[in-house]
Amino acid sequence: MRVLFAGTPDFAVPALQALSSNHEIIGIYTQPDRKAGRGKKVTPPPVKIAATSIIDRQGIGAKIYQPSSLTDQQSIISDLKPDVMVVVAYGMLLPQSILDTPRLGCINIHASILPRWRGAAPIHRAIEAGDQETGVAIMQMELGLDTGPVFQMLKMPISDEDTTASLHDKLSELGATGIVETLAMLAENPKLQPKPQNDALATYAKKLTKQEAQINWSESAIQINQKIRAFIPFPIAQCMYDRKRIRIWKASVIENEAKDNVSPGEIVDVSVNGVTVQCGKDQLRLETLQRDGGKSLDWQEFSNGFPIKIGERLT
Repeated sequence: MRVLFAGTPDFAVPALQALSSNHEIIGIYTQPDRKAGRGKKVTPPPVKIAATSIIDRQGIGAKIYQPSSLTDQQSIISDLKPDVMVVVAYGMLLPQSILDTPRLGCINIHASILPRWRGAAPIHRAIEAGDQETGVAIMQMELGLDTGPVFQMLKMPISDEDTTASLHDKLSELGATGIVETLAMLAENPKLQPKPQNDALATYAKKLTKQEAQINWSESAIQINQKIRAFIPFPIAQCMYDRKRIRIWKASVIENEAKDNVSPGEIVDVSVNGVTVQCGKDQLRLETLQRDGGKSLDWQEFSNGFPIKIGERLT
């Protein structure tokens, strides 16, 4: 098939690589280069870097497009005569004129089991909510936010150790597998009809904010631990101790534990295994921590330069 690809972050790269091995990539749309990092150096998005490598390696004539808006792109896309446009975390809304241009329309890879977790942060919200499984939906795009009918749903479990970072990588590979399978089905049967979503079951995964990173120790240990895992690699769950900020990278729940006359946030134990904190329900052992300006360290290394005492509070 003649595939026009649109994507921007690391999540989209495996799909582009898989498609380039199975189809003719006729063009790549990605966001403009932007300043990034502490030095604010102008940096190309991951898809541009991957696309440049594919073009050089395969010697194909595909062009990379980086418009700041899609309002004037319909004629360019029409001239490319794509069979399908595959969109993965592109970051721009496609107008109806572009959705209608490819012969088979535009197909999106979304990192959730739709209609659960439509929106910007489906991986984060699935972990935060304590979902037991997630997956990727290969869907026909329409103007609504992740509302289109679904060709294929690929599912996988969420382990107790998964963070957004680890699940991101697993789902990006699963999405690459799913889009190749879906295009193979469409090549065999161009009239294949995707299945409509049940809008009554829809939930929305709003974008994360830095304010959400503040830990509320009145919540249960399980809830707090889910947030810690969900907020890696951003914005990292955090609290204050002795007027200094501590970011939490890893913790474990200690269930059915509580002490009399101990309020949420109080430190109830300090050992070689970590700092144990009373929560609204049960306790949480903090095992990997980070101070402002420092690296994330396991508790024993962290405690060498930052002692924490039983009976004091995290706020």
